[in-house]
Formats: sequence, C-alpha cells, structure tokens
Amino acid sequence: MATKPKVEKNLSKIDIITYYMDHVLEHEHIPRSVYKFAKNNKFEEKDFYKYFGNFQALREDIWESFFDNAHSLMNQNEEVANYGSREKMLTFFFTFFEILTANRSYVLYVLEENEDQLKNLKQLKGLRRNIKSFAKELIEDDNDEKSYSFLKRNESIYSEAAWIQFLFLLKFWKDDKSADFEKTDVAIEKSVNTIFDVLDNTPLEKVFDFGKFLYKETMK
Repeated sequence: MATKPKVEKNLSKIDIITYYMDHVLEHEHIPRSVYKFAKNNKFEEKDFYKYFGNFQALREDIWESFFDNAHSLMNQNEEVANYGSREKMLTFFFTFFEILTANRSYVLYVLEENEDQLKNLKQLKGLRRNIKSFAKELIEDDNDEKSYSFLKRNESIYSEAAWIQFLFLLKFWKDDKSADFEKTDVAIEKSVNTIFDVLDNTPLEKVFDFGKFLYKETMK
C-alpha cells in the first residue's frame, strides 16, 4: 500500500514573525542565519523567502504589522467613521501604543539593540511611510471640506509633523514609568491637540500647556 505524502502545515507571515520575536526575546540577538532560524522552528528555509528577503525586511514588516493592526482595530469601531481628523489621530495613537505595550519587551530590545540610534530606527522606515500617509489622508479629507484655499492645511508639512510627533511619543513611552503608562496617554492627548490647534491657528495656550508638561516630565 502506498504511503500518503506528508502534509506540511501552511506557514503564514504571522507565524514567522512570531518565531522571530520569540527568538530575539529568548536569545537576545537576531538569528545567525535564515537556515538555522528555519531549522530551529521546524520549517523550510524557502518558506521564509516567500515573505521576506532577509531579516531586516522582517524587522521592518513587524512595525508595519503594528500599524496595520492598529488601523484595523480603530476602523472596527463604527463610530470612527464619523470622527474628525483630530479624533481619528487620537484614536490611532492610543490604539497603536496599546499594541506596543502588548509587545513592550520586544520593542524595547530592538530600539536599544545598538548604541547607534540611527541603526535602531532604520527598521521604522516602512512605519514612517504608513504614518505619514495616514496623516496626509486625514488632512486631505479636511481640506476637501474647506471652501477657500487659504483655509487648507499643508499636507506635506502635517504628515512630517505627525512622524516627528510619533518619534517623540515613542521616546516618551519608552521612558514612562507610570502605572499603566498613564502619562503616555496624557502625552498623546496633549501632543495631538497641540498640533491641531497650531494648524487651526487657535490661541497658543495649549502649546504652552504641552510645553510645561514636557518640562515637568523631563526635569523629574
């Protein structure tokens, strides 16, 4: 009687990402080679290359997956469709940092892996593109509702500001020692409101309020 061929489990991108993150946390270094990584996790090396060209591509994809998950979770709330751009940005950042918190051990390790911070930030290349695109879409939607061109916001400037804002929040979250990262939530709310207030040319009380908050936290 002929034997049935062995049926291999279909390996997903998420499976490989999970294996990789587990490896980094357990061994505190990236895998030495794709071959050893695949062998240790009992899958074929060729299956890795279905999704990633190398480990750097995988590392970048992890951050893009964080973005995709946050964006998807945000949009599962039907009320979000009726939010303005300010509320959408707040909701996104709150959701994104909840995901980072759920993966805090991995995130802290890879952001502090090298003394050269530029090397650590290299993995955020795809995330930067996604956050800037998301911010640009929000401003485009706002601009479509404005009748006069002088009332429209500069999409490029705002999208870059949103990325810089994210980097600040990421640093703040890394250093946050408050219970349940409550201070990060405050920083998110104040920073998002400040940027929108500046863009709307409203009084600068909130800018000073945000500045005082940053000074207070930095001096502690």
